Amino acid sequence: MKTFSHEKIWESIDRIANRHNLTPSGLARKAGLDPTSFNKSKRLGIDGRNRWPSTESIAKILEATNETIHQFLESSISETGKNKKQDNVIPILDFAQNISDGFFDSGGYPVGKKWNTICVPEIKASHNGIYAIQIQDSSMLPLYRKGDILILNVTIQVNCGDRVLIKTYEGDMSAKILINQIDNSVDLMSLNCCYPIDNVDISNIEWMAKILWASQ
Repeated sequence: MKTFSHEKIWESIDRIANRHNLTPSGLARKAGLDPTSFNKSKRLGIDGRNRWPSTESIAKILEATNETIHQFLESSISETGKNKKQDNVIPILDFAQNISDGFFDSGGYPVGKKWNTICVPEIKASHNGIYAIQIQDSSMLPLYRKGDILILNVTIQVNCGDRVLIKTYEGDMSAKILINQIDNSVDLMSLNCCYPIDNVDISNIEWMAKILWASQ
């Protein structure tokens, strides 16, 4: 690293998180820190001044990830590498069942400033409409556990048998399996087989995103 600029220090933290398939909050949690320590909102003070991570927090993430100070300070990336990495970066949100409105628009696309980013090497092509959520509670058990990352695409057509994330106009968000679609309604099966199949009127669904895969 040629200079210890505010931007480069935070980029180094983001790169460590990406290398270990973690969100910035997931990295902080892994290091035993407050989960919000590395969030985008914590990088500037209320007065607009730059806020720097403490040397103690940097030491803790290096210990937790078994990385060296040289890896942390490494910042020289070729232009090709930058472009390739950018192709693999998607938004990610810490997700809980009681999440409030303001994180998605009416089409299911990410909005707002509380999204972080994560590098997903498996994404090779244009990723408009692809984003990730990291489960923060037990609402999607038994299939998805706290800490699991789901990769979703809100732009592609969903088919019977697909796992989907659904947002209703009432504000409820849940992961389901699309069983059937007839006329103006869909049959949705819970990830927990103990619950009955729901028949939901399409007019009650604001948007539906296909779950592409999960990192567990």
